[in-house]
Amino acid sequence: MPELPEVETVRKVLEKKVVGEKIKEVYVYYSKIIEEPSVEEFKEKLKGKTITAMDRRGKWLIFVLDDTYYLLTHLRMEGRFFFRNHDDEVSRHEHVAFLFESGLELRYNDTRKFGRMYLLNKDDAFKVKPLNELGKEPWDKTLTEDYLLSSYKMRRLPIKTVLLDQSIITGIGNIYADEILKMSSLYPLTPANELTRRDCTNIINNTKEVLNKALASGGTTIRSYESSEGVHGRFQNQLLVHSKEGEDCPSCGSKIVKIRVGGRGTYYCPNCQRERAKEAKTKKVKK
Repeated sequence: MPELPEVETVRKVLEKKVVGEKIKEVYVYYSKIIEEPSVEEFKEKLKGKTITAMDRRGKWLIFVLDDTYYLLTHLRMEGRFFFRNHDDEVSRHEHVAFLFESGLELRYNDTRKFGRMYLLNKDDAFKVKPLNELGKEPWDKTLTEDYLLSSYKMRRLPIKTVLLDQSIITGIGNIYADEILKMSSLYPLTPANELTRRDCTNIINNTKEVLNKALASGGTTIRSYESSEGVHGRFQNQLLVHSKEGEDCPSCGSKIVKIRVGGRGTYYCPNCQRERAKEAKTKKVKK
């Protein structure tokens, strides 16, 4: 699934090509992609609008239009954008198309059809779903140890699961959660409410570090994900644990293990990311 670095990479690609383009016509071939408003309203309100900027909030792409609207898009599992000529055949996985007056056509391709689009009034966009449900951006100055301790104190869920909660820190997905926990020496099943201030400091710092590295590499291309127009992520070559089951940990040489946490495949080093409860019991026995 595209995470923040992948979405940001797509944003940059789109920014170079669509800013300044005026929408002539909108085609919707699979109506469930359009979450709000109705399909007919969606098409009618977009006609004649010019894209003035490309923005991002968490994993949401934001097409900034020249009037009162934002077009929000979430790529979900396999959503992608491609540029085509208007007379090119529409493939079975191309569900929404935006024809520009220049003749260029932007098509939304989604094999699983999980992606969603909203057309929202700018005045309300950050006050209503989905944007009002998002937590802090990883580089937000208000993302502090106190904020995380407060957010985690009532949560007994595993820290791996809580890191994926977009209402706390937005933009982190499965791949980067594994990497952040490895860099923070945290066992994925550690209850979030047991984390210390030092743990929170490490999570904040390592979230920024891993995402900055991924952004510099264009994200991570893994399994079926591929960003817009063939821009492939190179960060997969720098992954420490994710998808590395059975391989040697780059830090200590132990074999990386795969488990499932909250239904998500989770990779970690059993030596670098030891279960704290076991350590406490071991120390107690030694005494």
